[in-house]
This record gives sequence, C-alpha cells and structure tokens, in this order.
Amino acid sequence: MSQQSELTITYIGGPTALIEFGGLRFLTDPTLDPAGTEYPTAVYTLKKTIDPAVTEDVLASEDADTPVAIDAVLLSHDHHFDNLDNAGRDFLAKAARVLTTADGAGRLGGDAVGLAHWETFDIEAPHGRTLRVTATPARHGPEGGDRGPVIGFVLAYADRPNDAIYISGDTVWYEGVEEVAKRFDVAVAVLFMGAAKVAVAGPHALTMTAEDGVNAARSFKRAAIIPLHFEGWEHFTESRAEIEPVFAEAGVVDRLIWLEPGAPTAFSL
Repeated sequence: MSQQSELTITYIGGPTALIEFGGLRFLTDPTLDPAGTEYPTAVYTLKKTIDPAVTEDVLASEDADTPVAIDAVLLSHDHHFDNLDNAGRDFLAKAARVLTTADGAGRLGGDAVGLAHWETFDIEAPHGRTLRVTATPARHGPEGGDRGPVIGFVLAYADRPNDAIYISGDTVWYEGVEEVAKRFDVAVAVLFMGAAKVAVAGPHALTMTAEDGVNAARSFKRAAIIPLHFEGWEHFTESRAEIEPVFAEAGVVDRLIWLEPGAPTAFSL
C-alpha cells in the first residue's frame, strides 16, 4: 500500500470522526460537548448522552509552527446541535477551512466555503497530489420536509477518482444518494445512521435507518460500510443492536465495520 493511499478513521462520537487521508486531516460534523449537555430549541430539546472519545488536544497539530489542527472540517450542516454543538462550533477556528452548505457558510462567515451539490473543492496534498472534495446530495428526512439544506462529501484524488471515500452527512436513502454510487467508485462509505427522530417531524426518520444502510451497501457494491451517528444522542432510535441484524438478514453484514471509539482504524485502498 502506498503512503498516498493510506486511510485512517478515528471515531469520536455521534457524527464526528477524524479522517486522515493522503497526508491530510479531515474532521466530520464536530460535536465535542460533554455528555448530559442539553440543547433546547423552539420545538424540541436534544440531549447528548455520551462523551466524545477523544479530547480536543488529540486533534491539535503536533507541529508548533503549524497551529492548524485540521485541514478541513466537513460540515454537513451547521443548524442542528447534534451535528455542530457548542464546543464543535468553537473548534472551527482551529481548522484551515470549513466546507459546508452555501447557507451554512453565510451564517458562519470567516473562511467557511459553501458548496452546492456536485460542486468540488481541491486541496493540495503532500507528494504533489491534489485531493478533490465533492459535495454530494443529501435529504434530511422525508420528501417535502423543511429541515434545511444538507450536503455529504466524497474524497478522492483528482487524478485517481476510484477508491473514493463517501461521507453521507445527515440524509435518508433516496435517489440523490443512489446517484453518488453511479458517479463514484466508493471504497469506504461512512453512513450517518441511527434513524434519528424528533416529535415535530412525526414518525419519519431524519437519518438513515438500517434498511437505508442496506440499500446503500447494495449500491456501493464493494464499499466497506462504516456507521456513524447511531449513538450518543437521545433522539437516535436505532443502535448497533438494531442495525446489525438487518444487515445480517440482507446478507451484507460482512461489509459492516464498527469503529472502536477513540482508536484509529486503518484501511487499505
């Protein structure tokens, strides 16, 4: 395995993971507040139930001359606390850039970059290569719901679009996700699962159910499937105990990889 193809993912909690790929460091939807924190809104209150598996100092740069901790935060959306909590929002300033929705970039200001579906952003990686980030479609719940814009992400070398890494963001299974599978040869699919539900949205799941995950596994035919966002918050309704049997019944449980919190897991691409 060449150094340029190394991929390491460290699960931090909820939708948050440190992805190290091509000599660059990415952080997905930062949620770094302690367990027990509550987030009241006008229509519901979210509650965090699990501490992050690493402290912020683990994410910091080891090079005193390079204080930037993260090359890019991949923020699927900024307007829900279970994807960007208080400490996570504070952490954004420690990243070289934040890639998110156009609406989110407008709210965050600063160096945040807004991306529309299928828009790309290139980052120069070590070894003289270019890593291309593509914003992918996401639908945060049932069709017609108004949950605000969300994006997912694909990471791949600009000169080698195969062996891509897909991060779904908060989405259910629908034709937009299916289109990702048609456009990219995905080797690793990081799926935000948990079947999140809040009373104001009725019985509808706002993130992938286990069945949605199976549909994704069948579409991303060779990808390792890595669940995120399936624990750590009260409004998640499907944990590993519910997800794994559905994958087993569908005959794709061998593709399912559960990451140990706080432990870097290496993948060969």
